[in-house]
Amino acid sequence: MTKEKTSFVYVTYIVSTPEKVFEALTRTDIARRYWGHENVSDWKPGSRWEHVRDNEERTVEIVGDVVEVSPPTRLVITWANASQASNPEVYSRVTFEIEEYENMVRLTVTHDELEAGSGMAKGISKGWPMVLSSLKSFLETGQALNVFAKPKAA
Repeated sequence: MTKEKTSFVYVTYIVSTPEKVFEALTRTDIARRYWGHENVSDWKPGSRWEHVRDNEERTVEIVGDVVEVSPPTRLVITWANASQASNPEVYSRVTFEIEEYENMVRLTVTHDELEAGSGMAKGISKGWPMVLSSLKSFLETGQALNVFAKPKAA
C-alpha cells in the first residue's frame, strides 16, 4: 500500500542577490550563522550532502543527495533523518528556486514527497518558516534569528 504524500511550500522575498542567496544555502560558514547547522557537500549532482548541527558533537541530523545544481537559481536535494538514511522510502525532496525581482530575490522552497502526517512533515512546517525568516534577516541586516527559540509559556 502506498502512503499518502504531501508537500510544503514557502515563499519569501529577500533584499539580496540570487548569488548571495544561493551562497547562503550552500556555504557551511554562512548557513551556520543563520541556521545553526552547516550544509556540507561538494554540491555536485549525485553527491551526498549532510545537515550538521553546529554543536560540540557535530551531530549529523539530516542527509540526502544533491539532485540538481544550477547556480544561482536552483538547487534540488533529497532529505531524510540521518537515523533513517538507509530507508529510501522515507526520503523527501527540497527544491530551492531563486528568482531575481529588481533589487530583491523571490525564494521559493518546495519540500515535497513527504509522508502525510509524519513527524517530518509536521517538523518542517514549523522549521522552514523559522529558518527562512532567519536567512532573510541575516542577508538583509547581518543579524540572524535564534532558530532554536521556543514559544513563551502562557
